Amino acid sequence: MIASELKGIGMTSQRTRDRLIARLRERGIDDMRVLAVMRELPRHLFVDEALASRAYEDTALPIGHGQTISQPFIVARMTELLMQSTKPMDKVLEVGTGCGYQTAVLSRLVPRVFSVERISALLNQSRERFYKLKFNNIRLKHSDGSWGWQENAPYDGILVACAPEKVPESLLLQLAPGGRLVIPVGTQAKQSLRVIDRNGDTFEETEYDAVSFVPLLGGQI
Repeated sequence: MIASELKGIGMTSQRTRDRLIARLRERGIDDMRVLAVMRELPRHLFVDEALASRAYEDTALPIGHGQTISQPFIVARMTELLMQSTKPMDKVLEVGTGCGYQTAVLSRLVPRVFSVERISALLNQSRERFYKLKFNNIRLKHSDGSWGWQENAPYDGILVACAPEKVPESLLLQLAPGGRLVIPVGTQAKQSLRVIDRNGDTFEETEYDAVSFVPLLGGQI
């Protein structure tokens, strides 16, 4: 990938990215590791070219197939909550690869990232993006996200980018002792962001912000 694509111009320039980071800090994101990654990562390469000029707005954008790229604040908030775990994040599972932006953020912070996606067309696009960006610490799987990815469990952290009505037990069981799950939970009418920490065989849940995510659906397409 050529340098000009990574740097962007006009509404995708570094100056535009810096304004987004300033807004995230104003909204309470203070993990400098997360902010540094999001400042450098070219979000405009994860959306359709027609929407590239809006890539650094603090808003969700459509990516096709009824899915969206999450609002930058939500990406930063969920990543920050995950990284605040007392357990070092060596291996993380993401459920819902989508366009790959959240995956890419995690890959700059965590040595090993595993990500599952039920929509094959989105997964293939993300795989191509990671190849062009030379992000080599990401493994992808076409799968129903509610199953997680048992073969590579346990995970120090799990981040879910779609909302089940209740937390799938399979994901809880794939957490390592001391591991942390960050997940939106609820119906389309009412969802909240939850953080669940595993202590032995017990799970401690904390409720955070009201959010709005696409639902976690079963099956593969």
